[in-house]
Amino acid sequence: MSAAAAGLADAGAAGRAPLYLVDASLYVFRAWHSMPDEFRDAHGWPTNAVHGFARFLLDLLERERPPQIAIAFDEALDSCFRNRLYPAYKANREPAPEELRRQFAHCKALCAALGLAVLADRDYEADDLIGSALHRARPAGYRGVIVSADKDLSQLLGEHDEQWDYARAQRWGADGVKARHGVHAHQIADYLALTGDAVDNIPGVSGVGAKTAAVLLAHFGSLDALLERVDEVGFLRLRGAAQVAARLREQRERALLWRQLTTIACDAPLGYDGPVAARADADPEMLDALATTLRFGPMTRRRLRGAAGLDADTAGDAQPSPLPA
Repeated sequence: MSAAAAGLADAGAAGRAPLYLVDASLYVFRAWHSMPDEFRDAHGWPTNAVHGFARFLLDLLERERPPQIAIAFDEALDSCFRNRLYPAYKANREPAPEELRRQFAHCKALCAALGLAVLADRDYEADDLIGSALHRARPAGYRGVIVSADKDLSQLLGEHDEQWDYARAQRWGADGVKARHGVHAHQIADYLALTGDAVDNIPGVSGVGAKTAAVLLAHFGSLDALLERVDEVGFLRLRGAAQVAARLREQRERALLWRQLTTIACDAPLGYDGPVAARADADPEMLDALATTLRFGPMTRRRLRGAAGLDADTAGDAQPSPLPA
C-alpha cells in the first residue's frame, strides 16, 4: 500500500468509532494454563483463571477506555450448530474440568458486574458472536477491534477493522493477514477448509498443506473457483499437482463441509436490538461480593471499582457472592 493510500485508510478508520470485541475464552484458557493454582476462592475452589482474566481485562479497560465493548464467551462447547453438521467437530478436546467451568461463570459475572456487554449462546461460538456483532455495527459507522490472537477471526477483517494480539502487543488489519498466514483475510475460511484445523478436529483435504493451499488460493481466488476449475490444477507448477487434483475431486463434498465449519457465522442472536450493545451501569454490590468471594486483593478491588466508574474508597466488607459453592 502506498503512503497516500495508507493515509486515506487511516483517515477512514479515524472517522469510525471503535467497537472492541474480546475473545474472552482465549484469555480465560491462557490464564488457566499460565497462572499458578495457588489462588482459591472463599469455598476453596481454584481461581487462577479468573484472577488472570481480571488482570487482562483491567489492563485493557484502563489502557483503551473503550467507549463500546462486548465480551464474547464460548458456551457452545458441545452444542454448537457445527456439531450437528459434523459430530466429530472439536471431539478431540477433553471436557473442561469443573474447576475451570466455575471460573468461566465467575468471569462472565465479573464482566456483567462491571456493566460490560456479555455475548454467549448455546448454538453459536464466541467467534460467531464477534462476527455477528461486527456485522451489525459496521453499517452504523463502527470499525471493529477484535482482541484475540485466533487466526480464524482474521476472516472478519474489513477495510477499517483491526485484530489485536494483546499478549504480544501486535495489531494488524486486513492488509496484514497475508504476511501472517499466506492468504488474504477473505480467504481464511477456504484456506482452513483445505488445510484442516487440528485444534477444531477438522481434517481438511488430505495431502494439502499450508503452502499448497496458499498457492491454490492465489491462483484460483476461492475454494468454489478451485473446485469448479479443478481440471486446471494438474497444469500448475505445483509439486504433486496431479495427485492434488485427484484428491480435490474425490473429496469435493468434504471440502465444502469443512468450509461450512471454518466460516464464521454473522447471523447469531446477540441479545440487544441496536447497532451495538450499550454499556450498562455497574452493579457495585455484585462487584464487591465477587471480589470478596474470589479473594481479590485491595489493589485489584480498587482497579475494578475504578473501571466500573465507582468510588474506589467506598468499597466495604461485602458478603460472599451468591454464586453456588
